[in-house]
Amino acid sequence: MTQTSTAVMTRFRLMAILCGVNLLLLCGYMAAKYGSDLVTKNQWMVAIPIAHGYLYIVYILTALQIGVQKKMSLLTILALIAAGTLPFASFVAERRIVKKYS
Repeated sequence: MTQTSTAVMTRFRLMAILCGVNLLLLCGYMAAKYGSDLVTKNQWMVAIPIAHGYLYIVYILTALQIGVQKKMSLLTILALIAAGTLPFASFVAERRIVKKYS
């Protein structure tokens, strides 16, 4: 692997993990918001969905970059993008991509 390829893989791994962790936090946020009044008492929690939105956009761009660089099929790239929307799926996708392309 070249240095650029390693940097892209590292960036993808980082974004997949960050997006996955933030998605789990978002699930907890949604439960707190609709299940109790924790969000109204803790205004700092409003940052969770905002952070998830920004992180997911960067995750999509990173998935597109690694998909083009590794010459993945369009279906694989779309599956990577969709993995950022399901809890724990980005962790699984990250492991599979690293195993296959490293």
